[in-house]
Amino acid sequence: MDTEACELTNREGWMVAMSNNYWDEDEDDDTTQTNDADKGMNNLRKAKRADEKRIKELEEQLSGYIKKDRENSVAKVLENKGVNPKAARLILKDLDEVNEQTVSDWLEDNGDLFGFTPSQEAPQVNNENLAALRQQDILTQGAVTPDRAEDMEMRLDQAQSAEDIYRIIGRPL
Repeated sequence: MDTEACELTNREGWMVAMSNNYWDEDEDDDTTQTNDADKGMNNLRKAKRADEKRIKELEEQLSGYIKKDRENSVAKVLENKGVNPKAARLILKDLDEVNEQTVSDWLEDNGDLFGFTPSQEAPQVNNENLAALRQQDILTQGAVTPDRAEDMEMRLDQAQSAEDIYRIIGRPL
């Protein structure tokens, strides 16, 4: 069966071929008389064809908008990352779903193709935690740790004179 001349649809488990070859009933020979039922069917067919044509136009328009939206989304992410916008062509071919996270992931995986290296951002530390860390550093800088205490004790035990002891504790004579 010629697939261009018919549409195959599945109806209740059966494959049904429906013709999509439309003819214009206005071109029929005027010598034949049609009754009101035939005119009604002809009007329905015309309306159906007009609806199908409008649906096809709207679907094409929608696919164009979707394509533009995907391109704009990728362009924004690339601009924020400082990447050449020509990379969008590669990204759009590889990704089905386009959002900031998927584009960023793609750039991390494939950025070396065009010289992009992802930046390693330092983790955010709030000021309260930073102040607490500074206080801990101040306290521990001058603290005597067990290894320092043992070292000091050993050096004092090995001292031969008072001069050696003064030198160990860091006082002049």
